[in-house]
Amino acid sequence: MAAALHSRLPELGERIAQRIRSDVDAYDEESLIPFDSLRHSCTANADLVLSHLGHADAPDPSPARETGRVRAEQGVPLADTLHAYRVGFELLWTEILVESRTHPEVSDDQLVSQSAEIWALFGLYAEAVATAYRETSTRLTSQRLARRSALVEALFTGVIADRTTLWEAARELGLPEHGPYAVAAAAAGAPGQEPPTGVEAALHQAQLPSAWRLLSDHQIGLIALPTPGAESTCLRVLRRTQALVGVSPCFHSLRETPQALRFARLALAGLRGTGSGVARFDDNPLAMVVAAAPAEAAHLVDVVLRPVVGLPVVERARLLETLEHWFDAAGSAADAARRLFVHPNTVRYRLRRIEELTGRSLSDPRAVADIGAALLAVRNHGVGPGEPPPAPAD
Repeated sequence: MAAALHSRLPELGERIAQRIRSDVDAYDEESLIPFDSLRHSCTANADLVLSHLGHADAPDPSPARETGRVRAEQGVPLADTLHAYRVGFELLWTEILVESRTHPEVSDDQLVSQSAEIWALFGLYAEAVATAYRETSTRLTSQRLARRSALVEALFTGVIADRTTLWEAARELGLPEHGPYAVAAAAAGAPGQEPPTGVEAALHQAQLPSAWRLLSDHQIGLIALPTPGAESTCLRVLRRTQALVGVSPCFHSLRETPQALRFARLALAGLRGTGSGVARFDDNPLAMVVAAAPAEAAHLVDVVLRPVVGLPVVERARLLETLEHWFDAAGSAADAARRLFVHPNTVRYRLRRIEELTGRSLSDPRAVADIGAALLAVRNHGVGPGEPPPAPAD
């Protein structure tokens, strides 16, 4: 029977291919799986089974492995690939039963025994298909991730400058060719740790395409903002991550990505030590400028707030906290007092103490600007209860 079917192998391979194309939706697309490729695969696998039945050789699953590899490269789902294999085996077994009717010497017991062997072969070949499919998928995924990571890095470093290349990179990363975009930089709790877990998927669900790259101490992302309300949605998603995230101003050309990354990192620097939160560069430009020049900021603290940060720990913490709340309350002693749970006169007394120590009046706009900038620098340097003030600049 095996020899008789083997003599009709080309016709049998084509019939199996036609049945699979008819019964399995994923195989119905010529552009995805050309019929010639499917017919070749079906013929090779049928040849494998019939040769084994005719000669009782050890089964060779190499054609099945090749099928798994090719289908993974073509993007056919594994479930559909295994379904197609089952359809092929069912048709082949049906042909064996039909052929057996022309061979009276073949008993029912032999057919029953042979059916067990056929389906054992199906299990062996299906496992070979699945193993090769998964191995190929893993390799392809690794290659795609490496390619994607390289493209993201090229955008952030400015290596890609040609307009055509930028457009190709955007298309491959699933980003629109034109902005607006924003860059986000998220701090990691440990080297190599992904800070905003699942942020890319969450942004995608909000219809905000993005591309991310993980660095040693933080993760950076390029986010498309295609609609007027997209920036607000983006910020909501980032806040839900409970990570420290700095966000750049919006920009419209991918050529501006490296500069936007710098802005995002400065915004992140202004958040260090606050636990979690999202800061836009545009929310506090002065804080960004202070963060951009750490040496100059340390000198500013030395010039403006040295008498305050040089106080004993408890008094220093009390005055700096009062000053921060006063700035947050837009200069209202009453509002600052409510936030501090003290009497407004207590706030006024502490502010006068700061004026005496610094020699600067909080009613002078220029002095307020100096003290506000120095206060931002103190925060960036992490000066708080139990911590020494920054060293004087050389």
